[in-house]
Amino acid sequence: MELNELYNKWLEKAVADKDLIDELNSIKGKDDEILDRFYKNLEFGTAGLRGVIGAGTNRMNVYTVNQATQGLADFLNDNYSNPSVAIAYDSRIKSDVFAKGAAEVLAANGIKVYFYPELVPTPMLSFAVRRLKCQSGIIITASHNPAKYNGYKCYDPEGYQMTDAAALKTYEYIQKVDMFTGVKTADFDECIKNGKIEYISKEIIEEFYSLVLSRSVNKEVCKNAGLKVIYTPLNGTGNKPVREILKRMGINDVQVVKEQELPDGNFPTCPFPNPEIKQAFECAIEMTKTNKADLLLATDPDCDRVGIAVYDNGEYKLMTGNEVGALMLNYLLEQRTALGTMPKNPIAVKTIVTSALVESIAKKYNCEIANLLTGFKYIGELVTNLEKKGEQERFIVGMEESYGYLVGTHARDKDAVVASMMICEMASYYKSKGKSLVEVMNELYKEHGMFLNVVDNYAFEGASGMEKMSQIMSGLRENAPKTIGGKNVEVVSDYKTSKSTQTATGAVTDITLPSSNVLAYKLPDGEGVIVRPSGTEPKIKVYITARAENLEKAKQSEEAISADMKKYMQ
Repeated sequence: MELNELYNKWLEKAVADKDLIDELNSIKGKDDEILDRFYKNLEFGTAGLRGVIGAGTNRMNVYTVNQATQGLADFLNDNYSNPSVAIAYDSRIKSDVFAKGAAEVLAANGIKVYFYPELVPTPMLSFAVRRLKCQSGIIITASHNPAKYNGYKCYDPEGYQMTDAAALKTYEYIQKVDMFTGVKTADFDECIKNGKIEYISKEIIEEFYSLVLSRSVNKEVCKNAGLKVIYTPLNGTGNKPVREILKRMGINDVQVVKEQELPDGNFPTCPFPNPEIKQAFECAIEMTKTNKADLLLATDPDCDRVGIAVYDNGEYKLMTGNEVGALMLNYLLEQRTALGTMPKNPIAVKTIVTSALVESIAKKYNCEIANLLTGFKYIGELVTNLEKKGEQERFIVGMEESYGYLVGTHARDKDAVVASMMICEMASYYKSKGKSLVEVMNELYKEHGMFLNVVDNYAFEGASGMEKMSQIMSGLRENAPKTIGGKNVEVVSDYKTSKSTQTATGAVTDITLPSSNVLAYKLPDGEGVIVRPSGTEPKIKVYITARAENLEKAKQSEEAISADMKKYMQ
């Protein structure tokens, strides 16, 4: 269908949401604006849907959400007998509207819906899918994206995000659905009355809390350490569960950033609600001028990621996701060894872009490390396979460098509720020993070597941006760099073709992980580069690992590598 014809069809049919009609009228005659909204459909993949909220096939709105849900309903009804789905949502603009719309579509298709009565973190949705024996789960969230975005994550029966095969099959069903005439729907309130939609009970929420608390290693340490915490949920879903868990752990001195306490999808004091960046901590740092704290804690809007800043030598130092993951693994292995609670054949799991420092720490404690592709679903899948063999207790921690962690097997996605608890517990433990987390981190660097991990992000917006990203990845495949940062590339690994090539000999070995659009370049002395297009945003991420005997030399190496890679991103 020609773009203007499609635009006019939407102007005629998209009457369920006045905001959409107003937006469509405002872009009349503006070809570039129409193109951006209609040049493609939002793609449904392992991360579900994600896009800017607004009118058009390339936007998040009630029609694109309901079309996806109808396709999901058709998939479930064709593959399961009497399927059920759990649904949750975060604080973003229209999240509640999209969630209720999805519930209405599923109910109209004869699918039982379990619906959280208020916004909750993503890991609580993962937990509910498994606990209620659902065949799928939906959470409306765009994680840490800016306010203009929303998204639709879809889950497998095991509680992790859909795998490639399931997502592809579901997408085939979605493509057959006409978003205006092919969607069945029902009334939410009527479905509550007749039991087709059921609110998830407080008992399920309490069970989640209990399982999180059960992962504590030193259960009493928080009560006497006197840890002072400033916490911000960044106007998202973490406010109630994180505070409740810290309270039950005995951490009583928790101050909350008032401007960021209550749900608000506009994120007025933090346009980029991402705990990876310093801006997310600005309000918390301002509070420290009158209320000094040991630890600043920030969870993203759907509370699956957590970042920290630690008081050190008169200022608050942001710690990276790699550093927090290394600290968490070291604490768990150290303490469980000391307490005699270490399982036989322990295993920790990280993504291929997470710091190799983790491997060095694990080796010290004879802990196996599994390196998986980026995407927590792969970690969830590994945990599930352990559980099926009766070996779930082997699992120590799963982590990714972008501030995602899981301790325990209650969820199959990253969980900032349990991670916040574990961070505060280890901070309390080390405070009782007279150390800050920064000091412990420096001890780890001294013992294992300085690992400097940096992520450079290159954004490519609009219709032309996706094409540019594709061209860059193709160019790197066709002409692999021979040197990066003045150092020879020793191995080129293409995770799309599942081949690793030794540059000196041309020898090729197979990569046993699933195919993925990722390129990796191994440099001497444990350094390297990984290039990966984001699965949820129009950007390419370049992960750099520099390693040296001290921070100054590591920074010099990192800067040289970064400058070289920037040339390929033009």
